[in-house]
Amino acid sequence: MPIRFAVGAAAPWRAMAADDLPAVHALSVRVHPRYPERKAVLAEKLRLFPAGCFVLDGPGGIRGYCFSHPWRDEAWPALDALLQALPSRPSAYFIHDLTLDPDMRRQGHGRAVVPMLFAAACALGLDRANLIAVEGHAPFWQAAGFAPVADPAAQAAVRAKYGQGAVAMTRQIAGS
Repeated sequence: MPIRFAVGAAAPWRAMAADDLPAVHALSVRVHPRYPERKAVLAEKLRLFPAGCFVLDGPGGIRGYCFSHPWRDEAWPALDALLQALPSRPSAYFIHDLTLDPDMRRQGHGRAVVPMLFAAACALGLDRANLIAVEGHAPFWQAAGFAPVADPAAQAAVRAKYGQGAVAMTRQIAGS
């Protein structure tokens, strides 16, 4: 399924580096106060799968970030929990967090990183991506071809953890 939104001008996304983590954590705390994650959790994601971690450079420094990694279809990584290791046989690609500073939204920056995530998944031979959309962002992900997971129990578990507006979503990405 192709991406249904057009990617605008190239956004200044780049690979995340360890030196970016203090700014990434500060942005995380500011933008997602209801979903805090420790610095150690973010650092572990970068250490385990740097190919899935990106930052958006903008005026004043880091203005967005994304963490993603290979995972399993049958499990959703917990928020603010150390992964310890990535699965030796992943079956899906998990987009853990795509965050933009509020004044950087609606400019195409979020859309610009999505193909980078799909490329990372495809490089691993993975043809499915999963995520949990929070804070009303499901329409953004639907525009990228994601659909709500059909399992009512999975949706109930996600809403219990992240609030009534949270949606577990999935997408086939082969050939993206």
